[in-house]
Amino acid sequence: MIFFKKIYFCHIIKLIQLVNYSETIQWIFNRLPIYQKTGLKSYKPGLKRIESFCSYLGNPQNFFKSIHVGGTNGKGSTVHMLSSILQEERYNTGLFTSPHLIDFRERISCNGILIEKDFIINFVADNKKIIEKEKMSFFEMNTALAFQYFKEKKVNLAIIEVGMGGRLDSTNIINPEISIITSISEDHTESLGNNRLKIALEKAGIIKKNISVIIGSEISKEIQFVFFKEALKKNAPIYFSNYVKDYSKYKMPFEADYQKLNRIIVLKTIDILQKRKNVIVSNESIKNGLKKVIENTNFRGRWQILQQNNPKIICDIAHNEEGIFIINKQLKKESYEKLHLVLGFVKEKKVERLLKYFPVDAYYYFCQPNIERKFSIENLKILAKNILKNNQKMYFYSSVKTAFLSAKSKAKKKDLILISGSTFTVSEALLSL
Repeated sequence: MIFFKKIYFCHIIKLIQLVNYSETIQWIFNRLPIYQKTGLKSYKPGLKRIESFCSYLGNPQNFFKSIHVGGTNGKGSTVHMLSSILQEERYNTGLFTSPHLIDFRERISCNGILIEKDFIINFVADNKKIIEKEKMSFFEMNTALAFQYFKEKKVNLAIIEVGMGGRLDSTNIINPEISIITSISEDHTESLGNNRLKIALEKAGIIKKNISVIIGSEISKEIQFVFFKEALKKNAPIYFSNYVKDYSKYKMPFEADYQKLNRIIVLKTIDILQKRKNVIVSNESIKNGLKKVIENTNFRGRWQILQQNNPKIICDIAHNEEGIFIINKQLKKESYEKLHLVLGFVKEKKVERLLKYFPVDAYYYFCQPNIERKFSIENLKILAKNILKNNQKMYFYSSVKTAFLSAKSKAKKKDLILISGSTFTVSEALLSL
């Protein structure tokens, strides 16, 4: 009888926790301005609010060592690879990344385990008044939450992904062991600047005095010079990651070639950490970390194979011109009879420039993600018919789920379905599996 009472009591506790967690997450999304959903009107640049909040918390960002990763594309892949390698070396490793695909908790993890629901509930309950008083943004609150979590978890190294830009990003109050800038391309131009030079200057803001910085190999000489000048000004040792033939011996569970560029950055980072910061990482940990990155970190959404055949289904969160260009290069290496594209976008993107990269004769399933920032299906229909004038294989849907289901029903065994255009399009497709 006592045994059954314990089971019943545990069930009630879990039910209460679930209700409390749902209410907390609902409060976070409804109360705090979130850029991913509403765009520029929720963007709150500047460090004053996050500095004030973290000061109130006792400056948790000063209680752990960190690696700071900025750039346009490749940040997510880079931070997950680094985390996996450090986990293999048995470092207590924190990871802060964004956005999430399914679960809010994907943004904050320790050793591949998502932040506990109770921690989020208690953090919001304890700090709700100051969060409201300081008028924190969604991302600022998340940043402080991550810092507090990593402090309490006593992590050895936290890998911190920049949200947007760098100079005024709320993550930029950390003093990292090393900084990384993966790539520069035109994205978030409404807030970071309308050309690559302006964007580079914002991204260069994560370069710190006397702290080494690594620059991605695909960055142009002109942009490299911007970073070189900033590093010189701050006496920061600067390294440009270049291709090394031996790097190919480290295998990854990715089919996409573009991940090789991220691997170069990661291996250069490990090399500099070993030489300048006495961070010990064995070749075995590097090898296993790269091989097991998905297993160790639950990494997904980047050329992710959802179904290997009958038909093959791939998703990729590419959402800017460079990202779309890269995944279309990868598409040319795929073997298929017909290509089915499930595409949805957000309204800040120059969709006409993105569509030009896709094959004209593909089957198109246009849709709109269920967010305020969506590029509406009505406008997408007008734009697509103007750009793909002779294509008679275009379909338009008001939801991602119906577009995806339609593509699956029309695709044959040897066809390929690609879902892309926005993080939210991929997220909603994953939810409909």
